[in-house]
Amino acid sequence: MTKIGLIGGSGLEKLNIFTDSGEVSIDTPYGSPSSSFFTGNIGRCEVYILSRHGRDHSIPPTQVNNRANIWALKNLGCQYIFATTACGSLREEIGRGDMVIADQFIDFTRHRINTFHEKFEPGILGHTAMADPFSEKLRLMLIRGCKENGISFHPAGTIVTIEGPRFSTRAESKMFRLFGADVINMSIAPEASLSMEAGIPYAAIALSTDYDSWKHDEEPVTWEDVLRVFNENVRHVTGLLVNVLENFTE
Repeated sequence: MTKIGLIGGSGLEKLNIFTDSGEVSIDTPYGSPSSSFFTGNIGRCEVYILSRHGRDHSIPPTQVNNRANIWALKNLGCQYIFATTACGSLREEIGRGDMVIADQFIDFTRHRINTFHEKFEPGILGHTAMADPFSEKLRLMLIRGCKENGISFHPAGTIVTIEGPRFSTRAESKMFRLFGADVINMSIAPEASLSMEAGIPYAAIALSTDYDSWKHDEEPVTWEDVLRVFNENVRHVTGLLVNVLENFTE
């Protein structure tokens, strides 16, 4: 069976979408992952679900142990990783509840360790190519799934990852728009970087929940708004993932 990692967790681990379900914990050289892994089978896939911020959402973005999370998924044998994330829209046309299948990122984090190469070993240089950080194969699967499920989506987009946990000022939000970013979040760039270093194809489903702070005809984003819109749409995210995994082909 193909082994797949799912990072995100919110809502997914509570659904009976698996056969042969179970739970596994793993230690890593980088410390503990954010949570244990719920496991099970969907179609011909053996799936491992990780709650990025912990089961009780107690881990702030800066404190997420991305290296432990990615190392654990690799050690469990995961061959591919799908991630879900709430995001703010930086474009008028990306509405609340829309999904963006990101094809590029801008890493605006400041305090994350986003590499396994803390020092170079003899004969090994850690300058990982990152021109196209998201797997085109996985992206196309997600795009097909969005079409088949009738989901409002955007087949490409640049996601900027900020440090958080605070949201953007209006000036920052406008700056990110000028940078060419389409959506904004606090998670994806370090995960994608580490997945690329680990040699695991990675793709992200970004669910638009708000308009960040750039629109003057909208109230600035609040955490309550993010939760409300994400929870309203978690069944669409789940349906998309189940569709993709049931039809997954190597």
